[in-house]
Amino acid sequence: MFLRFSLTAASLALALAVSATAFAAPQAKKDLTPQQQRMADCNKQATGKKGDERKAFMSSCLKGEAAAPAKMTQQEKMKACNADTKAKTLKGDDRKKFMSSCLSGGAAASP
Repeated sequence: MFLRFSLTAASLALALAVSATAFAAPQAKKDLTPQQQRMADCNKQATGKKGDERKAFMSSCLKGEAAAPAKMTQQEKMKACNADTKAKTLKGDDRKKFMSSCLSGGAAASP
């Protein structure tokens, strides 16, 4: 009889402990420090970024710096520079010079 009572008491104590931790978990989530909240926000914004790009983004985000504008890929630069040469009707050497300058970042180059 004493063994049955002990097992019942132990079961009850275990059930109370489990339910207490289950109710305490949501409360702990609400009490984030400002740094923890910033980390959570930056982490959500960094979704899809990997490697060095993610590391650089997280660093600047956690410092509170504004996000730098996204760099154009080489393919996007090529498309934009080609459109500019068509708009300016450049041909031959003038086109080559313009494309070289445009792709290297000097898009304001003129023939």
